[in-house]
Amino acid sequence: MDKNSVYAELKRNPGNVRFNRLCNAAELFGFRYRGGKGSHVIYRREGIMEMLNFQNVGGWAKPYQVRQLLKIIDKYNLLKEENNV
Repeated sequence: MDKNSVYAELKRNPGNVRFNRLCNAAELFGFRYRGGKGSHVIYRREGIMEMLNFQNVGGWAKPYQVRQLLKIIDKYNLLKEENNV
């Protein structure tokens, strides 16, 4: 699973992303699970102010949360960094 293909997959159809796939994508880009409550999970990454709050809705991610991850990837040029985070 490389960053470019995962990014392209998420960008192609943000409304059709499984919740587990979104969590795995966040971890691939260096975010770490920081807890959660109920159907929500929180991901943080050192050096990035924003936190990611994903909600599991019947096994699917909410499209706006997929777009939030994509926006942060673009804002911080996370595609350009080495695969070893």
